Amino acid sequence: MIVCRRHFRIGKKLLPLLFACAALLAFAAPQAHAGTPDVVITSAGPVRGVVYDGVREFKGIPYAAPPVGALRWAMPQPVKPWTEIRDASKYGNACPQVSRYGLTAASDTEDCLTVNVTTPWNGVAPQKQLPVLVWIHGGAFVGGSSALYPLAHLARAGNIVVVSLNYRLGVFGFMANPAFGKAHDGGYGLEDQRFALRWVQKNIAAFGGNPNNVTIAGESAGASSVCMHVISPQETKGLFEKAIIQSGGCAAPLHSLAQGNAFGQKVAALAGCTDEKTELACLRAKPVETLLQAGVKASGGDLMSFAPLVGAQTVPLQWNAAFAAGRYVNVPVMNGGTRDELRLYVAYDIQAGEKIDDATYPAALKTVYGNNAETVLKEYPRAAYSSAPAALGSVMSDFNPEVGLNNSLYLDAAKLMTRHEPVYELEFADPNAPAVTADPGFEMGAVHSSELPYLFPHFDNTTSLAGPELSPDSQKLSDQLVAYWTSFVKTGHPLAPESPVWPRYTADDDVMLFYPGKTGLYDATVQHKCIFWKALYPRILTE
Repeated sequence: MIVCRRHFRIGKKLLPLLFACAALLAFAAPQAHAGTPDVVITSAGPVRGVVYDGVREFKGIPYAAPPVGALRWAMPQPVKPWTEIRDASKYGNACPQVSRYGLTAASDTEDCLTVNVTTPWNGVAPQKQLPVLVWIHGGAFVGGSSALYPLAHLARAGNIVVVSLNYRLGVFGFMANPAFGKAHDGGYGLEDQRFALRWVQKNIAAFGGNPNNVTIAGESAGASSVCMHVISPQETKGLFEKAIIQSGGCAAPLHSLAQGNAFGQKVAALAGCTDEKTELACLRAKPVETLLQAGVKASGGDLMSFAPLVGAQTVPLQWNAAFAAGRYVNVPVMNGGTRDELRLYVAYDIQAGEKIDDATYPAALKTVYGNNAETVLKEYPRAAYSSAPAALGSVMSDFNPEVGLNNSLYLDAAKLMTRHEPVYELEFADPNAPAVTADPGFEMGAVHSSELPYLFPHFDNTTSLAGPELSPDSQKLSDQLVAYWTSFVKTGHPLAPESPVWPRYTADDDVMLFYPGKTGLYDATVQHKCIFWKALYPRILTE
């Protein structure tokens, strides 16, 4: 035990001793700094956040060493400790990425592995450790940042500790290559997340959180990351007790490690690294921007180019195979997505100049569904929708064989999981959700990521947080959603005052529909024509 004696005389000689004690304690055990709620001593050193409006916020805390030089495409390593109190009032750098859709910010900074912690604060420390929510941001595994998601509302409303994190993206976090280490080839972004979860286990008690009551949650790529953690128990068991998967197609087939390595070699060639003997050294010497542009060119806009790979230690088995083999973390799960998921990507295509109208609708279906296109057209006639873009977006939101963002896959995953662990299934369907992109000229509805402003006020995919206020009806829906979410974080059971009882998912009509004034259970299988889709794609929709 390290003892810092308290009987020294006050004077100039005392200060160095106090700093020495603080440094020793930093290595001994993370702890709150008595009497100063804005200072916490983590396992690496003390940090000072800010206290305001009922919360304490600590931002940009390094949880791993910068992944530069020899640590580029290597497992995350411990951060170098510090002794001086470190400023934790600003978010850390976003990990390297290009700007996408004329909306998101670019970054070329590899020193980006940081966490943020927000806790409720009413002037006194909580009497007991609070439940913890760890948020993993989305961005198609190539973009995004924890700085886009303000955590204060969830912390205050739910009386929970909320953590968010950055992780390596794209070519740096999810690209495989034969020159990389075989055990975690293509999985360094997921391994960053797991390293951050171990940081939470070691440090969160100092912030007032309970390391034995941690829920991991994410949307889009963040949700798919949660899926990967659920089916990798050899690496993640004991790091979380519950999981929230929002718009992540867990049941979507993953590319193999061999496919990933072939893609990684294509990126390397585009970056000018073609000699197998020197390939890794060559790639590590390349500027960030060179590698980012090589990744963009190699992917050709394919959303799945940097999705997680199966076959290495990071993700050993496909989703269905993992459950069949009993290789999963058995925890309660909240799972689901938005009704009109892929209308967002139709909007992006239109903004990029693609023409989608009545004349091109059948050809667009042919591009997605191949030989099944005529059958799909009969089931989804253009006349059933307000416009051709809305029709195409709705079809793909029900099922898309190439992209995991669709409701049939969400329900397929839920049906598999519910045989092994408690599942609470949801669908967000507010037709008047705030726009998350410029007006594309057709009805958007509840598109991909449209639920995020209901959890993170004013979310708009930028750090400006300039999203509009929710309408009164949508705000009520937000209050319900937050209440259910934070209840699940606390107990594993989603409950909300004066709201419908949300049962475990055991039948088709056990899905909680979030719709203004109509929140309640409904049959999502019928809504999204899952029986029709399963008949066409039995190898993908297996449940």
